[in-house]
Amino acid sequence: MSTLSELLAEHTELSGAAGGHLQRVVAEWQLLADLSFADFQMWVQSQRAAAEPYSATTGPQMVCVAQCRPNTAPTVFPADGVGTSISEADNPQVFGALRDGRILREEDPTWVGSVAIRREAVPVRFEGAVVAVLARAINLTQPRMPSPLELSYQDCAYDLCQMVAEGTFPQNEGNPRGLSTPRAGDGFIRVDESGVVQYASPNALSAYHRMGWTSELSGNDLAEVTVSLLSDPFESEEAATMLRAAVEGRAGMRIEADARRATVLIRAVPLRPRGVLVGAVILVRDVTEVKRRDRALISKDATIREIHHRVKNNLQSVSALLRLQARRTTNDEARQALGEAVRRVAAIALVHELLSGSVDEEVDLDVVIDQLVPVMADVASGGTAVTVRRVGKIGVLKSDLAMPVVMVLTELIQNAVEHGFAPEQTGRVLIDTSRSTRELVITVQDDGVGIDPDFDPRQSDRLGLQIVHTLVQIELSGDLELRPGAAGGTDAILTVPLR
Repeated sequence: MSTLSELLAEHTELSGAAGGHLQRVVAEWQLLADLSFADFQMWVQSQRAAAEPYSATTGPQMVCVAQCRPNTAPTVFPADGVGTSISEADNPQVFGALRDGRILREEDPTWVGSVAIRREAVPVRFEGAVVAVLARAINLTQPRMPSPLELSYQDCAYDLCQMVAEGTFPQNEGNPRGLSTPRAGDGFIRVDESGVVQYASPNALSAYHRMGWTSELSGNDLAEVTVSLLSDPFESEEAATMLRAAVEGRAGMRIEADARRATVLIRAVPLRPRGVLVGAVILVRDVTEVKRRDRALISKDATIREIHHRVKNNLQSVSALLRLQARRTTNDEARQALGEAVRRVAAIALVHELLSGSVDEEVDLDVVIDQLVPVMADVASGGTAVTVRRVGKIGVLKSDLAMPVVMVLTELIQNAVEHGFAPEQTGRVLIDTSRSTRELVITVQDDGVGIDPDFDPRQSDRLGLQIVHTLVQIELSGDLELRPGAAGGTDAILTVPLR
């Protein structure tokens, strides 16, 4: 399915500004569909028809570039019409609205299968020119006495469609906070030109009752009611400014406000058909439970990160104690063992340090390795000058994989630097990485003295290789191979399945 911008580029020569206006219309027209109890389709003139006069003989075409179904009524178009074309004989109202620049309605209903619909065409005006047409289809099959809610919905839909035809809706409100848009069914309030509530839907009334209002909203100044309920004085002032600006016909706004008992999302849409101020539509959504869950998640996330931070601090303390003990030890073998323990603890602490700053329990292993490399390059004994370098990217791993991978790499790099070279030998250790959707392969290569082809790391009595074998088999469910390098030295190949 092509996007709106792709279809506009394919079928029209509209400017970028006009295309942006149509994008705003599509972003807002769910409100029109819900208030109208009707399906909407957006039609634009095709490029072929642009240079031709409007007549039945030449057959200009209109192309459907978007479609919207109501949440308040059954759809009359089960099939998607995006990408289809029509001629003037198929829907004369659409062509008439494009040509005349005014809303047109057919007198007799049209039958789509067994469903009778009334079709209307609303021109979409931008900078004085009609750039598209909204076709509105209303289901007439099940007539019923309209309720006060339906009458208020339809009155507002009429005003908003008139504003679309005049180019005054939708306005470019801007939404720096990224707040979502309440729907008509969440809570609907109609206020007059003085800001007094004419009608409030049951859901809107329930939202205000949860905020602390105990009586009817009708007949009250909505700005005064809202200000009296909000607990934050800055939010109260912002809400009052927003509601009064909408009533005065200025650009609509949306805010999220905390009352004593609830959190609500409020959006104000001014109504100014034919340039006359007739009030505003206020949409209200009770987001108390959503905010409560968000706060719980934020608290839990902060707790987890604090735990990682404290674990890191404790591990650093353990590492410092081991380092102090190593300095006071006169036995070379014990000093070396304590030094290895310090490096292992430091590697684990580094992972916890990165997790303490992560919001999704993931670790960028490239950052970890780049911080470990300088430490590993200094572990060589006997004056050996070894450089350690990484090639390729490992990427991000979940913490349950990242921790054992870092431990294994620490041991492999340390083993290559300490045992892969002869005394006084100069060499290098290369960490070569590759990653696919199925597996991660890390090769630690050195150009040292090499390894016996019959060497089995599983039979080694070295503690580091025993740790590596255990982590690879149990924690990673992977495979480790040690073999002589093609150009000398040793290759340690770690393969970790990612699925």
